[in-house]
Amino acid sequence: MLTNSTPYTFVRGGYFYYSRRVPADLTWHYSYPRIVKALRTRSTQKARMLAVTASSQLETYWTQLRLLRGDVFGSNLVKPLDGSVNPLRTSIPVQVGRQSGGPTLLDALDVYLTQRGKGRPKSFEVTARRACGYVIEVSTNKALADYDRSDALRFRDWLIERVLTGSSVTRNFSYVKAVINFVTLEHGLECQNAFAKVYLPSNTDAKKRHAVTPSNMAKIKAECLSLDDDIRWLVAIIFDSGMRLSEAAGLMIDDLKLEEDIPYIDLKPHPHRRLKTASSKRKIPLVGMSLWAAKRLKQHSAGLYCFPRYTNPERCNSNSASAAINKWIKTVGGSNDVIHGLRHSFRDRLRAVEAPTDMIDQLGGWALKSVGQGYGDGYSSDLTSRYLQKISNSS
Repeated sequence: MLTNSTPYTFVRGGYFYYSRRVPADLTWHYSYPRIVKALRTRSTQKARMLAVTASSQLETYWTQLRLLRGDVFGSNLVKPLDGSVNPLRTSIPVQVGRQSGGPTLLDALDVYLTQRGKGRPKSFEVTARRACGYVIEVSTNKALADYDRSDALRFRDWLIERVLTGSSVTRNFSYVKAVINFVTLEHGLECQNAFAKVYLPSNTDAKKRHAVTPSNMAKIKAECLSLDDDIRWLVAIIFDSGMRLSEAAGLMIDDLKLEEDIPYIDLKPHPHRRLKTASSKRKIPLVGMSLWAAKRLKQHSAGLYCFPRYTNPERCNSNSASAAINKWIKTVGGSNDVIHGLRHSFRDRLRAVEAPTDMIDQLGGWALKSVGQGYGDGYSSDLTSRYLQKISNSS
């Protein structure tokens, strides 16, 4: 059965296959009416890239075959290329494939991941494949030397049309540039990186994330306490701590320090989950809903990870958590509410109780706004916990 997510493919024995029916007017050229080829991958993302490339090549080839057989205006006036054969009248199949030779983007991606992906989290490979897959979807899988400025500009505009944020557009370009630069240097290729020095907007029309309103926060809080399961604990631990979803989903049980005079989360990087910035490493006092969730996690822990549904020794799948939680939050709160909105609310709530700006940045792991903020050891747990208790009591 053909898959819905990846056009012209089906899965057999866990592996993807490409399947495409030959157009009726070209069956004369084939010994069988359907083209089937093993893609030799279990990855949906890689299968999609390979299928898009195969379809593009077939469409080009079929167009050339139709030109060879069809009545093309002026074909009788076309001069032979070698003095004997008219290219529009010959029955010799035209070669379809790379124009300049050398590694294609998919070839380069495999080399890049083999060499640079060692020891990196699974998300590194996923993000690199996604970025290059977008390029292939827009401009097909070509030899690196065959990509030009128009491909890069078309790729940028396509990303913006998908309503991605400026940072997401930049991140996708960064991966594509890194793949091409690495293989160009590694193989000593003499070709320019078409995706370099392209203007990338810092702001796009991507939908701005909004803070969750106090009334919707009250609804979410009540439902978390009522349902009382691991997904709701994940939402609750973010509630009064302001953590990013990836930070919370990747927590280990040992990160929860409940025996201390002031209970806190020791937020630090792990092999399965890195932190976004240097300032993301921090200690967050536990109060209110976050303290309740931490206690529930300790009581019900059966392993090393707070949320084994989304975390294992290899990776933290926060994207899966985001999809499930956002769907639930929209039904409880409002259609514009998402889990990241709780982080925006966290900042607004601290402002409302007049917490110092640099304390807010310290608690939320936001990048420091000035050099001066980087001096000293920051605010004590005793002081930060007082402000957190204020926002917890007011919600």
